[in-house]
Order: sequence, then C-alpha cells, then structure tokens
Amino acid sequence: MVAPPDNDVLWARALHFQHHDGSPALCGVSLDVREGEILAVSGPRGSGKTALLHCLSGLVRPQRGEVWCAGVPLHSLGPLRRERLRRRCFAWIDPAPVLVPELTVWENAALPMMLRGTTRRAARNTALEWLERLDVGDRARSLPRALHHAERQRVCIARALAVAPAVLFADEPTAPLHRADRAQVLRTLTTAARSHGITIVLATHDPETAAVADRTVPLLDGRPVDTVHLPPVPSAAATEGRAACSLSV
Repeated sequence: MVAPPDNDVLWARALHFQHHDGSPALCGVSLDVREGEILAVSGPRGSGKTALLHCLSGLVRPQRGEVWCAGVPLHSLGPLRRERLRRRCFAWIDPAPVLVPELTVWENAALPMMLRGTTRRAARNTALEWLERLDVGDRARSLPRALHHAERQRVCIARALAVAPAVLFADEPTAPLHRADRAQVLRTLTTAARSHGITIVLATHDPETAAVADRTVPLLDGRPVDTVHLPPVPSAAATEGRAACSLSV
C-alpha cells in the first residue's frame, strides 16, 4: 500500500465499481485532488461521473481500489465511520433539489449546521448570509413549496456551502438552472472555494460548467481518457426546422 501525498485532500487509485446489475461503472480510475482545488469530472451521461463521486465521498465502497481522504483510508472504513467522516468533512449537491417541506428556507439551509451542534442563532446567521449571496435571501421565511425549481436548487447550494466543508461534491449542480443563473451560481461556488479553502469535485457533462475548474478529468465508459467529445447542442432554429420537416411529411 502506497501512502498518498500530504498535499492531496483526496487520493484514489485503480477504482473499480459495478452497478447492481453487474454492468461496469468504473474501470481502474485513479486521480488526486489537492486542497482548495476545483476538479471537474466531465463526460457524457453514463460515463461513470456519479459513481466516481459516490466512491470518493464514501457513499459506496469500490469493489477494488483505494480512496484516501486527508490520510484516512475510506475504502477500509465500515459504514458508520464513513458516515461520521462524511458528516464532518463533506457536503453534497444533487442535480435535483431536495428540501424538508415542513421547514422554511433558512431552516433548511441551517439544518446541517445545527445537526453538527451549531447554535440556532449562529446557524441562522450563516444560512442567511449564503442565501443572500445566492439571491434567495428574500425567500428565507418561505416554505419550499412556494419556490420555483431553480430557487430550491439555490437553497440546496447555500445549505452545502454553509457548513464550510473540507470537500464539496457537486453532481451536475447547475442542471436545473437557466444559462444566466448557471453563471452566477458557478461564480459563487468558485468564490467560496477560493475564499473559504473549500475543495470542490464537480461532475458535469456541460463544457461551460467544466471550464470553471482548475483541472478536468474526462471519463468515458468508466475510464479516464485524454479527450471527451460531447455532442453539440442543437440550436433552436435547427430544432424548429426539424420539427417543421417532420410535420410536413
């Protein structure tokens, strides 16, 4: 067993992981993530991005390979110890926003901090600060059902940043957002990483989102590759033209 470098907050070697149906998700992926770095894991859908984030964050154990976090071997920890480490060091942003429907926006954003022992007042103040930075501060007293889909995603991002995690795992974090909203949210994420020393591992199939990272690891069919060519996004005019052709046949 080779010890990871001291300046790597995450270090993985030869990760192999299979889905429940036996299909391969990761086939020998190795990478390192330095402290304070923004690393993008790019590739088309089904390339293994989410599986890699799950292994790196300890949500699942790889069938083979090693994952180290700040010198701790995640791959050899039991479920309870992995859960404790995740609560203490990690935060997660999903593609779909999930909030507690009975809690207000600020309570949702403050909940992880209070679960860690932060006082209600301190957690509220920190939550409100991040909600303001993500332009949903005026919705702090609203319930999630009163928010638009994009607003709920902003609240989830504020909740993840508010705990000041050592590593933030973001799985397609801007997927529910319009293009203009994506730019602001990505600016907030990158600013937070720089100012608070947060390491971000970002999974995305969008080249513009990947461009904010310090470094990109492209995946294809569960393997790292030098370049991934993503299919071009059709223009609105081309889409309308195809629709008109199909209607005229």
